[in-house]
Amino acid sequence: MVEDARKTAATLESFLTENAPLIADLAAETVARIREGGKVIVFGNGGSAADAQHLAAEFVGRFLKERDPLPAIALTTNTSSLTAIGNDYGYKDIFARQLKAFAGPDDVVIGISTSGNSPNVVLALEKAREVECYTVGLTGEGGGRMEGLCDTLFAVKTPFTPRVQECHISLIHAFCDCVERLWVESLEE
Repeated sequence: MVEDARKTAATLESFLTENAPLIADLAAETVARIREGGKVIVFGNGGSAADAQHLAAEFVGRFLKERDPLPAIALTTNTSSLTAIGNDYGYKDIFARQLKAFAGPDDVVIGISTSGNSPNVVLALEKAREVECYTVGLTGEGGGRMEGLCDTLFAVKTPFTPRVQECHISLIHAFCDCVERLWVESLEE
């Protein structure tokens, strides 16, 4: 257990150190797009769905600072839409169909898949690019099929899914912190 914690800490430190400038750039891009009327749209499967909901909750609620809500939608929360789309069109369409309804060119679309190959996440990122959204991927080693579909890609350099997931949630917290600070600072100017 202690050895696992050491491996997690080492992977996490390396990942966040390497990606800190990219996280800051993404936060600035996100704040600029929200100012233009955009929103964050996020999705994934299983644990990645939980991470998507967590990210949206930090935007709509708050992360650390008291502030107005920021627009964010997790496409994993409406079970009626998910099951209707899955039944009528197929599971691979559950996110892309919702994006077709909700996404616009000022939006930041975030797909989360530890493998980078989840068909429904890949298809949704393709749809987001058609709509000219800013696309972001959180994935594992190599990026999978998501690699060529993202304006910004965070690929954790390990094949071990639990480490990838641990890095994803830490990245989400760092991203929320940066967005929130930039948002509050911009209101004070």
